[in-house]
Amino acid sequence: MAVNPAVEGRTYSIPEPHVVTQDELDAFAAAVRSPGASSGATSQAAPLTFAVTIAQRAEAEFMVDPEANVDFSRLVHGEEGFTYYAPIVAGDELAATTKVRRVRSAGGHDMVTLETGVETTAGEPRVTTTSVVVIRGEQA
Repeated sequence: MAVNPAVEGRTYSIPEPHVVTQDELDAFAAAVRSPGASSGATSQAAPLTFAVTIAQRAEAEFMVDPEANVDFSRLVHGEEGFTYYAPIVAGDELAATTKVRRVRSAGGHDMVTLETGVETTAGEPRVTTTSVVVIRGEQA
């Protein structure tokens, strides 16, 4: 079954804001072997890719929407891009909203472009992520 093109333009948000802790930043930095992670430095900005841990929470709201008709077992990641506005730091209270920018079919597969804005609850933008996910067709 194909992704429902009627979801193009819809938005999906995380249910509750996420408060960033220094412990989770330290753990993420260590996991991705970010410079400075082993130095014990505190109060540093999040590694750049940390934003995806927040953005994917909003993207997940799209994935589980029954009207979207996404077969997660057939989903592969196509592309990812980031536009940064300000660093994410411990204490940030973050919200994230995903907009379905485009749904299209190509070669028997569905391609969905998602744009997710991550900002503080005070409206200060931190990052925008753009993801393309591919839902493989039945013949793949």
